[in-house]
Amino acid sequence: MNPLRDVRPFPVPVVAALGPGDLVEDETLDYITMPQGMAMYQPPILPEPEDIAACEGAVRVLQQVLDALQQVVHGTAPKSETARVTLTGLTGTDVTLINQVLGEGEVSAQVLSADGSPTLQIQESVFAGVWRVLGTGPKGAPVDYIEVGAVPEVLRDMALTDGNRAVPAAMPIPAQVMNVPSVLVELEDQRRVWRAGDLAHVVNLTLLPLTPEDIGYLDYRLGTGRVLILSRGYGNCRITNCCVPNTWRVVYYNSMDTVILNSVEVTDMPDVACAAPEDLKDSAERVAEVLQWVHLG
Repeated sequence: MNPLRDVRPFPVPVVAALGPGDLVEDETLDYITMPQGMAMYQPPILPEPEDIAACEGAVRVLQQVLDALQQVVHGTAPKSETARVTLTGLTGTDVTLINQVLGEGEVSAQVLSADGSPTLQIQESVFAGVWRVLGTGPKGAPVDYIEVGAVPEVLRDMALTDGNRAVPAAMPIPAQVMNVPSVLVELEDQRRVWRAGDLAHVVNLTLLPLTPEDIGYLDYRLGTGRVLILSRGYGNCRITNCCVPNTWRVVYYNSMDTVILNSVEVTDMPDVACAAPEDLKDSAERVAEVLQWVHLG
């Protein structure tokens, strides 16, 4: 009796001799293009020291910015404390010089009105944690000041206000919506227990089997607030607050504007939007160097 007679054929052909180049892949993997560049600190191009020194108002503001940075850095809560520096009384030359020294950093933000038009424009300077805030106040008064801190206070305040707004009533779940109801339950549970100082709870939607209908229903239930933040530190990151407390949509894009990470965070402010305490300390040193250069001139 032949014991091998009833054995089924081996489903994968056996190749006796394989060497380099003998095995050719039929298909190649198509990876999503990841961000290639990262924003780095670029020192501002400054005029001659004597030209800066002649602008006494600008020098005074820079000194106040340095004092505010040191106050926040050495404070008890550098992640939440901020300090403002007014630009009232500056001449046009002083303001031009301030704009030149501050430059534009990697984070910008808008506070939108009810009709979607921006009421405040916020730009981080090349000194991380030093922000320029411009626009129109609640009563129509012009707003123009520098704020020092991890993130401008108005962004936290507006997100807090939006979190207490009424969201659309829950509608019957469409038949095409399969998996997002469990995500909504998880987010609601996390909002209930989250407290200031806790780490952010992140739900990575990219890794979940969600359909476009799931994402649409999620956006409908969470609502869209009036804070829009764009971070360009490594690729692009778009951050929007939701109309439920302490909840943010955080979406990362590559250089081709393809989504590479789609997430929801339960926190008071996503870390990617904030200047870290070490960034604030570094900015204090850099502003001090600018002032020292001016005084030595």
